[in-house]
Amino acid sequence: MPPDNHSLYGQGANNAKRTKLQAGMDSLGTDFAPEQLDSLLHYLDLLERWNKAYNLTAIRDPLQMIDLHFLDSLAVLPYIADSVDIIDVGTGPGLPGIPLAIMCPDKAFTLLDSNGKKTRFLFQVINELSLANVTEINARVEEFQPPELYDTVLSRAFSSIPDMLMNCCHLLSDQGQFMAMKGKIPESELSQLDKNYKVSDLCRLVVPGVEGERHLIKISQTNRSPGLNL
Repeated sequence: MPPDNHSLYGQGANNAKRTKLQAGMDSLGTDFAPEQLDSLLHYLDLLERWNKAYNLTAIRDPLQMIDLHFLDSLAVLPYIADSVDIIDVGTGPGLPGIPLAIMCPDKAFTLLDSNGKKTRFLFQVINELSLANVTEINARVEEFQPPELYDTVLSRAFSSIPDMLMNCCHLLSDQGQFMAMKGKIPESELSQLDKNYKVSDLCRLVVPGVEGERHLIKISQTNRSPGLNL
């Protein structure tokens, strides 16, 4: 019987995804178990499949998703090492929350988004990947009242930094910190910080396959920790 060309193509595509993701994680210096790589690829397949029907992300090419979504998310792993309870605000289809949760089973992640189709997708992902450390919440951030406060409020593409602080301040514990993932340093946004907040760290991220600047901005309350003057 001749080989099934469609099956061979599918196998080749899956091998390309695995090779690209593994190479990118190696470049980031990310330690991972084989089952974590498998879970990330399973999530990628779900995102690719659901995206065709529900338009979860404007990026269609799964290889581009690996660079622009997965590796971009995993680039912040070293900076959440001391976090325990993390909320990903405006998570969309689970970015950066799902990749981080796969890599950090010892941390608890809440993924918050007001878009019902995206949180339904997250429910499916959480169940298929058996992510016991992840909870999805379909709500507007200003209306969400958590049972317990978080030590890290993380955002990748939610809003401007002043809006993030204003809308998410009720989620953060006294000792907690905000983490905003940005491209170029948003000087105008940082200049609008009020006296209650200051930048405690400004981290340049180098993401394999991603051109342009990427930064992680940590912001703390001024009465809790020394800040970095910009």
